[in-house]
Amino acid sequence: MMSSPLTKPEVNYDEAVLAAVNAAIIAVQRDTGYGSIEVTIHDGRVTQIERREKVRFEQSKLKSSK
Repeated sequence: MMSSPLTKPEVNYDEAVLAAVNAAIIAVQRDTGYGSIEVTIHDGRVTQIERREKVRFEQSKLKSSK
């Protein structure tokens, strides 16, 4: 049985939408020290931008503050 190739939805990208998505990603990247940025796409369109930030603690700094 041969499987048919997946077809991608045809999407017309509006320059204003692309600029807004780009600005949102840059803003999240600036505000994140350590972590990851996940972009969710549904039917060829960006639907969500999610940020996960890591907070790290150094043992030497914790011991010296006691």
